[in-house]
Amino acid sequence: MTFLQAFLYFFREAAVNLLRGWKTSLVAVLTIAVSVLLGGVFLLASRNVMDSIQRWRSEMRVVIYLRPQADLNRLAAEAGGAPWVASAKAVSSKDARERFREIFPSLSGLVEGWDEEPLPASIEVALRDPSARSPEVRAWIDGWRARPEVEMVDDDREWLGQLETLVAVGRGIGLALAGGLLGAAVFTIASVIRLAAYLHQEEISILRLVGATEFYIRGPFYAEGLLQGLIGGGVAMGALYGLYRLAEARKAASLVASVLTSGFLTPGQVACLVLLGGGAGLLGAVASLRRERLDAPQT
Repeated sequence: MTFLQAFLYFFREAAVNLLRGWKTSLVAVLTIAVSVLLGGVFLLASRNVMDSIQRWRSEMRVVIYLRPQADLNRLAAEAGGAPWVASAKAVSSKDARERFREIFPSLSGLVEGWDEEPLPASIEVALRDPSARSPEVRAWIDGWRARPEVEMVDDDREWLGQLETLVAVGRGIGLALAGGLLGAAVFTIASVIRLAAYLHQEEISILRLVGATEFYIRGPFYAEGLLQGLIGGGVAMGALYGLYRLAEARKAASLVASVLTSGFLTPGQVACLVLLGGGAGLLGAVASLRRERLDAPQT
């Protein structure tokens, strides 16, 4: 028998075993699917958030909020004179109110009916290198914070850095949880394969009597574990894509949804996750039979 014929035999027998014991196999497949799905969710979310952070980083601004008595135009001209500043835009209190009404139309009532302008004037400073964190730039920002005309200075780079740290921590926690579930999936598949081997002990004994090799005997069980893992990985990717499309349908009404659905996983990443499920299934099969004697019990 050629290797290709043996390969086809392994998977044919594995498919038959899956159909016969579909109830026990379903548990293993769902365990794999949940673990791979969880890993895929965290991978997709962190990937899209990091892409958004990189896009936001290129658009970062340093916003200087002024007190009511401050000379907006003079301070904007002064801020624009720094060598690391690309532009300094003066935003009056009236302009800030109109912008708020455009961005948050449902909350426009909050800025209406005031005797004075409710929002402060500000200077939006665009840096030549938005990612620059040189001592000179930090000292310049700290100098503006200390000025009496300034109410507050908002540096986008600070909260973007915190967001990057938060995303990294969340991704680590998600991968740890997915790894734990994947370990449970390996254990589940190992139990299912061990049960299948026990149920086929009589057939295994006959194969030994006719001179079948150990690889030929164990091959169908390895293929069964691999198939369970691949099916679980495929189910997980299908569920992940369904969740992605569901969130994408709500992106117009939710900022979070728009960030998380900026793009789906690449074909390579999808393939890696499916193969990860298959690898976990194969590992479970190998682990279940590594110390098992595939033979009929002595009577």
